[in-house]
Amino acid sequence: MRWIVGLGNPGAAYANTRHNAGFMVIDELARRLNVEVGTQKCKALIGEARVGDSKIALIKPMNYMNLSGESLRAFMDYYKTKLEDLVVVYDDLDTEVGRIRLRYQGSPGGHNGIKSIIQHMGTQSFNRVRVGISRPKPGMVISDYVLSPFAKAEQADLRKSIEEACDAIEFSLNNPFDQTMAKYNVKA
Repeated sequence: MRWIVGLGNPGAAYANTRHNAGFMVIDELARRLNVEVGTQKCKALIGEARVGDSKIALIKPMNYMNLSGESLRAFMDYYKTKLEDLVVVYDDLDTEVGRIRLRYQGSPGGHNGIKSIIQHMGTQSFNRVRVGISRPKPGMVISDYVLSPFAKAEQADLRKSIEEACDAIEFSLNNPFDQTMAKYNVKA
């Protein structure tokens, strides 16, 4: 089973915030695959689909960002999934709005959701799709920034990055992740 996890915070207050870019990608994938992400299990909302011969789980952890690893560990233990079949989608300050970056390992880079996943999985090696949210203006508190909504002027670029993240994830279902990285990490 392939499992695609989008990181975010539960609740309407966080729905359109920068920190919920991962949830936005899962919502678009669910729309494309015509699946509802609504089954509550493993501290998450889950939707299952079939793509060719592959069973796919779309997952939105329902504990807060800094506890995301708990949900992933529970899912992995319950379904006996493999770490190499995981793709985590999340917001990234170091990538500008409208762009994505793919990686297969690395430090959390200050992202508490990734820090929690590394802690609960015991490794920094797992596939990642980072959705750009850009850095705040000097003087703005990072936590306030990531919990703020995208500006109207950023909406078209946000939509582009969500579409591109979904394209990359769909491509990765039938191709090795390093090949997916080579295709989608190209600077435009």
